[in-house]
Amino acid sequence: MNNDDLHLCPKYERAVELLGKRWTGLILRVLGNGPTTFTKIARTVDKLSDRVLSERLKELEQRGVVQRRVDPTIPVKIEYSLTDKGRDLQEVLDALQQWADRWECAEAARECTEAVHETSSHASHA
Repeated sequence: MNNDDLHLCPKYERAVELLGKRWTGLILRVLGNGPTTFTKIARTVDKLSDRVLSERLKELEQRGVVQRRVDPTIPVKIEYSLTDKGRDLQEVLDALQQWADRWECAEAARECTEAVHETSSHASHA
């Protein structure tokens, strides 16, 4: 395929724009492990502010990627999970992870390992 044959579809652009927003991929990776709460997402994704997390979750919900479920208990429990559309993105995120594992520098891999260990220790204390 040469550049004359390349037609960038608006659907593709929208998908890349959504996934390219800072924090969105990480939020989706967390939700790929199953339904969870705002607080657990915030604790898992280091340096993500509550304001930005709220914005991203609202956008993902509006785009049909995430669903928000309110459990009317006292206190109210709000849980986020992936929709079918969101679960379909997991293959894309898995492919991106494989690419990152192959091509990103050793320092980034070390940071990933440290983050996984930190997440595991948080989970064992929860």
